[in-house]
Amino acid sequence: MVSISSIQDALRALTAQVSLLNQEVGGRLDLRPVDRDCLYLISQHGPMAPSALARLTGLHPATMTGVLDRLEKGGWIARERDPGDRRAVLIRPLGDRVPEIVSLYAGMTRALDGILDRYSPEERALILDFLTQVTDAAATAKDSL
Repeated sequence: MVSISSIQDALRALTAQVSLLNQEVGGRLDLRPVDRDCLYLISQHGPMAPSALARLTGLHPATMTGVLDRLEKGGWIARERDPGDRRAVLIRPLGDRVPEIVSLYAGMTRALDGILDRYSPEERALILDFLTQVTDAAATAKDSL
């Protein structure tokens, strides 16, 4: 029988290895960890106002300005006027550099595809449910700090 602590240990090991992979990718793309995380969130939730991203990440607005400056300078995002409120700004991801990211994660993507191919659709649904709940738990833990 698999113990809860062995699953928790495996999650910690996964977190460490994914963090190291992300650090390596970020280093090759000149993206700081916070920049990479914000870019991901913009890609998933954008276009969005900088204040919305600051709330989502918990970053101070001044810190967010620095992150957005770096992402814009690197060609990752664009700041544009909000068509609904010309005084406001929206940030949106740019697709020009996406192939760079995709190529650096290609090995992990192939490995993950191979691993998931070994599971039935029902097992993949269980894995997805578990990962979704763990992600939600991490967000809740972060918000409670």
